[in-house]
Amino acid sequence: MELSQNIIQKLLQNQQDEINAYTLYGRIAALLKDAENRSTLLQIAQDEMKHYLRLKEVTGQGLKPQRYRVLLNLWFVRIFGITFGIKMLERTESRGIASYGQIDVDLEFMDEIVRDEERHESELIEMLNEERLKYIGSIVLGLNDALVELTGALAGYTIAFQNTKLIFLTGLITGISASFSMAASEYLATKHEGGADALKSAFYTGMAYVFTVIFLVLPFTLLHNPFVCLAVTLFVAVMIIAAFNFYISVAKGYDFKKRFLEMASISLGIAGISFLIGILIKKFIGVDI
Repeated sequence: MELSQNIIQKLLQNQQDEINAYTLYGRIAALLKDAENRSTLLQIAQDEMKHYLRLKEVTGQGLKPQRYRVLLNLWFVRIFGITFGIKMLERTESRGIASYGQIDVDLEFMDEIVRDEERHESELIEMLNEERLKYIGSIVLGLNDALVELTGALAGYTIAFQNTKLIFLTGLITGISASFSMAASEYLATKHEGGADALKSAFYTGMAYVFTVIFLVLPFTLLHNPFVCLAVTLFVAVMIIAAFNFYISVAKGYDFKKRFLEMASISLGIAGISFLIGILIKKFIGVDI
């Protein structure tokens, strides 16, 4: 059967994706300590190579892995964890299934590839078991509490003190003290509920809080105008919210837009209220620092 140029181009694109996936799955498998998960990924990698060779028979062209794409995805895995990286690959797999479904009307052998890709998606979901995602609730607690409390506190300090060094020191002390308090509360709450890893839950909550505090107060050490610093801090807060929600939307399948708007609205709303309270207190009490 003679194939149109359009079909050939689609097959070449899929062929490229298959060789990229083969290389990437093999590289990720080398990072895994769990023998069962490593074996699963290696089997999937072999299936991808089988698909690549089958497509090569049709197109008559050999392709090499796109190094930059493989390294980029591998970088995602190393930085953000196996779960995030594999979920990103799962999205590619889903697009591959849809693409093969379109070509299937012209090439009957694509049915086998479609079945393999669907099986891959199922296996990838089943193998996800990363420690950091077990404590995502604790991370959300620390992150969200730091964003809400510290953006509000920094807004109030800005109007009250109008001194970047004083705002930085006060914000840092407030934030670190609150992180210990929040971690202790998470430990007691988890232990009271019968959780076996109360200490780890407290650790993830406290670390999420501390890192958020550092990012939020940092602008007050780099700039001189306190109001510009506050604006930058609020921008940083929104970026943290966006990055975190993108991560969990991929890793856990949550709705990004809904969670992002909810967290951003709360944090910025509290900051705005605190700023107004600072203005009112400064006006009626009349204390200048």
